[in-house]
Amino acid sequence: VQLQASGGGLVQAGGSLRLSCAASGGTFSNYVMGWFRQAPGKGRIFVASISRTGGITYYSDSVRGRFTISRDNAKNTVYLQMDTLKPEDMAVYYCAAKSGSLTTVIATYNYWGQGTQVTVSS
Repeated sequence: VQLQASGGGLVQAGGSLRLSCAASGGTFSNYVMGWFRQAPGKGRIFVASISRTGGITYYSDSVRGRFTISRDNAKNTVYLQMDTLKPEDMAVYYCAAKSGSLTTVIATYNYWGQGTQVTVSS
């Protein structure tokens, strides 16, 4: 499956952005989807993930209550709504897909998009 992330940009602290990730080349509803991020000089970390049907979601502690992951299987797209953005949310955000069970473990995700930059000004 191929993944194309979009929606990043520059936003002031306290603002909102919605990231999208469009999938192609596979049966989208067969995949667990996740969002990860990588800040400058740091490793890539888990942000959120969603089950195949969208009924179960996981979030990192740092974004829970501010970010919402969702998916539209008819549109082969997963979203990340990011509200109340903070300067520490600034990073390149990646979407990823995996078969099997819903996890937060980055190493289990097989397919990756190219990343989209989110910049938060204070």
